[in-house]
Amino acid sequence: MTAPGIRNGAPVEDGDDLDVEEALALVREPKDDGTGPARDTRHAEPHPHAPAERHRATPWPQARETAARAARAARSSRAARPAGTTSATGPAPRHTPVSVPLVDALGLVLAAPLDALTDLPSFDTSAMDGWAVAGPGPWAVREGGVLAGHSQPAPLTDGEAVRIATGARVPADTTAVLRTEHGRTDAQGRLHATREMVHGQDIRPRGQECRSGDQLLPVGTQITPAVLGLAAAAGYDTVTVVPRPRAEVLVLGDELLTEGLPSEGLIRDALGPMLPPWLRALGAEVVAVRRIRDDARALHKAITASTADLVVTTGGTAAGPHDHVHPTLERIGAELLVDGVKVRPGHPMLLARTRDDQHLVGLPGNPLAAVSGLITLAEPLLRTLAARPAPEPYTLPLTEAVHGHSYDTRLVPVVLRGDRAVPLHYNGPAMLRGIAAADALAVVPPGGARQGEETELLDLPWATGGIGVCFT
Repeated sequence: MTAPGIRNGAPVEDGDDLDVEEALALVREPKDDGTGPARDTRHAEPHPHAPAERHRATPWPQARETAARAARAARSSRAARPAGTTSATGPAPRHTPVSVPLVDALGLVLAAPLDALTDLPSFDTSAMDGWAVAGPGPWAVREGGVLAGHSQPAPLTDGEAVRIATGARVPADTTAVLRTEHGRTDAQGRLHATREMVHGQDIRPRGQECRSGDQLLPVGTQITPAVLGLAAAAGYDTVTVVPRPRAEVLVLGDELLTEGLPSEGLIRDALGPMLPPWLRALGAEVVAVRRIRDDARALHKAITASTADLVVTTGGTAAGPHDHVHPTLERIGAELLVDGVKVRPGHPMLLARTRDDQHLVGLPGNPLAAVSGLITLAEPLLRTLAARPAPEPYTLPLTEAVHGHSYDTRLVPVVLRGDRAVPLHYNGPAMLRGIAAADALAVVPPGGARQGEETELLDLPWATGGIGVCFT
């Protein structure tokens, strides 16, 4: 970490210290032709314009749009290729719409319209417990009753009534349903209405909600619990959906422990437990989580062998002696779409197209910086691959001022309290204490935000109260 004070001739703001990975990322510069991945300049003389290197990173809003645009291109590439064929660089991930049981469809997006398979309701039904009556009262009450799930009852004649349950078939020639609380019987057992009735009262007529063939929901509708209920009511056992994009996580590093206390220079791996459920919350199917030592050959093998739509790596995106992500991407001929983003934390994140229909998101190794990479690059890419709608942007005023970076966006964990956002501390690149308590991330523009200033917020998947809380 750079000591507070003066950096590049300018005062350093509080909380603006670079971590090691970010500092190393700043010594990378583009190839001479400006078209390929950055070359390693660790052993070169300092560039005379080194401070400007930061500005070659992609602005944060543009990085998110680049990720979404890359996903749209990948979907177009898949759609243009017959199912089961292979791309020039490997097998194609599944891309055609799939039919899934209702129980597995939550959170997916309809790839075919949901058309009514029958009238709803499919027969005249009682909307209330009470009596089905015919003609004006008082009525003679028929013995027995009509229950839901039974076959068509015998017709009623004028002056006749029969007990009926909610959801039961209404007998033919029924005038109305008299609610239980609106009827009384006299000493002779005849039924009287205690308030005025109208024709058709409390009867749900056949086809009231829809007729067979009506479009209930269009292509592109995200499947919520209510959509599942509607599909079931309309007679569906399965629905045709856009499949979940598949993600593979590669956790890089020799220094990571999977259990026990940190010791002897080793640290606990926080990203291995955190990333898979977070990716699932973003709509992905996590097909594998692999731990890879700081070995370039092992990383090359893992990336080239993957058939996932998205490969997510952790760490190794800077220019240190064991940072193998950039050299590996260059070796396999990947196209770097984003190589550094003007955002803190998370500056050294990257997005690469490894095949026509596969992308790699390289996350920084520090935990909160990795979260920033997920939100910036993985979320828009996965959302677009899954054809899920973008969340509606919204703003709230901040309860206190937030220091900003001179020229980068900052993502700051906040909790929501009524109609205001409360910034949380412990928001350094290596810290998870703030984000663990957060409801959202505040998008703080360069220069910072004043107390009471309206600031864009990005909800965390589990804080929205929506389907994103389903991590299984």
